[in-house]
Amino acid sequence: MSTRVLFVCSQNRLRSPTAEQVFSAFPELECASAGTDEQADTPLEPELIQWADVIFVMEKAHRMRLTQRFGKHLNGKRVVVLNIPDNYAFMDPALVSVLQRKVAPLLKVRFEA
Repeated sequence: MSTRVLFVCSQNRLRSPTAEQVFSAFPELECASAGTDEQADTPLEPELIQWADVIFVMEKAHRMRLTQRFGKHLNGKRVVVLNIPDNYAFMDPALVSVLQRKVAPLLKVRFEA
């Protein structure tokens, strides 16, 4: 059975879509991404939260917005704050490296050296 992973940032244009693309390479993971802002490319919705087994947010502010707007949908789901600031481009190698270092151990996946 696969693990359903949701990555969340503000606009769903840089950090969370990068994370979704990087971790979609693992067959044991189903990945999606969304943004907390209403103008996000894919706005966060209750159905996505309910779908996810684990939710990774890029900043504490995202967890706060997630809890305020969708608290009743969280139902004790694991929400992990990655503390990754909004200063990377989409698929920036430095962002990919940070994501691999912070997320891979929590999902128990390994990247080839």
